Amino acid sequence: MSLAQVREWVGAARRLAVLTGAGMSAESGVPTFRDAQTGLWAKFRPEELATENAFRANTAHVWDWYAMRREKLKGVAPNAGHRALAEFALRHPGRLTLITQNVDGLHQRAGSPDVLALHGNIAQDKWLDAPRRCCTAQPPVDGRPPRCAVCGNLRRPAVVWFGEMLPVDVLEAAEAAAQACDLMLVVGTSGVVYPAAGLARTAAAHGRMVVVNPEPSDLDDAAHVVLRGTAAGLLPQLLAHT
Repeated sequence: MSLAQVREWVGAARRLAVLTGAGMSAESGVPTFRDAQTGLWAKFRPEELATENAFRANTAHVWDWYAMRREKLKGVAPNAGHRALAEFALRHPGRLTLITQNVDGLHQRAGSPDVLALHGNIAQDKWLDAPRRCCTAQPPVDGRPPRCAVCGNLRRPAVVWFGEMLPVDVLEAAEAAAQACDLMLVVGTSGVVYPAAGLARTAAAHGRMVVVNPEPSDLDDAAHVVLRGTAAGLLPQLLAHT
């Protein structure tokens, strides 16, 4: 089947879901998780830095790694694929559910509303331990990382680390969207990370699922159509005139 056929499906879908992965942001120049291991950080494995245990054991070291990644993202902008999704959502309120595995925040910066960020957002922080009243009564004290001035509770990047569960409310909303959608576009993901990959297979079982990826993925076997191309190249063609 062709691009034109998928465009017809998009136009006819009452409920459209989109699941995006690292390939979505590749054309914006966002380094992948492992590509962030450069320079000073090249000798470390990401899995050694992205855990609660690592943060507690070497807090400033892990905080600095995330600070470096945040700094790199400042020079990155949403690409045509991000913009096409945001513009579609604004033209069709309530019709599109956008689910992402990315933590770069580019969908939000492009203007997409109500993004379901399965793995969090690297630009945001949260409390390491359950916050006490003192933690929320005043701004945290600056540091590497910032901390509560009273109890010493630390701020940490608001991302899902290895060994942590996905946010329950976000995952439940994503699962509901996968079951209810007429069509899901799966963009720029390898399809090997679960439970995210399971959302695509759920959508394929309940409706139609289309893979948009320049390279083969582990979800190609379940797709009704596979479109070989990039997010920035194909999404504007699929969404711009619907």
